[in-house]
Amino acid sequence: MKKIAREIIATLKALGDPAIAEHSQRFFKTGKGEYGEGDKFLGIRVPVIRAEVKKQVKKHKDEYRGSLKELRISLLDTALLLLQSSWHEVRLFALLMMVEIFRKGSTAEKSAVYKAYLANTNRVNNWDLVDLSAHYIIGPYLEDKGRKPLYRLVRSRDLWERRIAIMSTFHFIRNNDFVDTLAISEILLQDKEDLIHKAVGWMLREVGNRHGSAERTFLKKHYKDMPRTMLRYAIEKFPEKERKAWLRGEV
Repeated sequence: MKKIAREIIATLKALGDPAIAEHSQRFFKTGKGEYGEGDKFLGIRVPVIRAEVKKQVKKHKDEYRGSLKELRISLLDTALLLLQSSWHEVRLFALLMMVEIFRKGSTAEKSAVYKAYLANTNRVNNWDLVDLSAHYIIGPYLEDKGRKPLYRLVRSRDLWERRIAIMSTFHFIRNNDFVDTLAISEILLQDKEDLIHKAVGWMLREVGNRHGSAERTFLKKHYKDMPRTMLRYAIEKFPEKERKAWLRGEV
């Protein structure tokens, strides 16, 4: 596994672009005291990483002589090694590989990916890493199960675990299940982090895209108390006249 992980890291380093890396360092707020402090970038766009994940999975599938189950276990072990990397894109590669393993895995394999994800949330430590993985792993796994893990995450002191909680509900929203999105949004109303305000507003907007009255009922109860950014994100797709009325508090 270590050899495969080293080969993948070498491949990703070769795909890096210093100009993109420099831009990413600023875009993802890696300066002292910022949310991404100390993160390092190779400079690789997400579509390129996605393509490389598929390429690597296919390569190891073609070369592997064991069962598909053994292959996915091997790939998960490799992903967990990669997830410890200090390079942002290597961690993203690892998470996208975990998404791929989860998507194609058996019930037991899905459970293994889910548990591994929750055991390594300290490595899912930027908003794009959360947004490109949580609702593809945590949400689907909990679809037919109790949702208590989300309520543990949402009460975490860790910004990224709270974002994982709300973003995982995107899967439920897509299945017209809004209960947990609205409950978790209510818990996060007074959160101090702008990245949480944006995520909650986004998920409320997604609820509204499917069930406008459900979103508006929630907003009528809470819009006076919610952060302005959260409200702006939530009402972004409203008709202009209505959107301005919400912002003025005239609803």
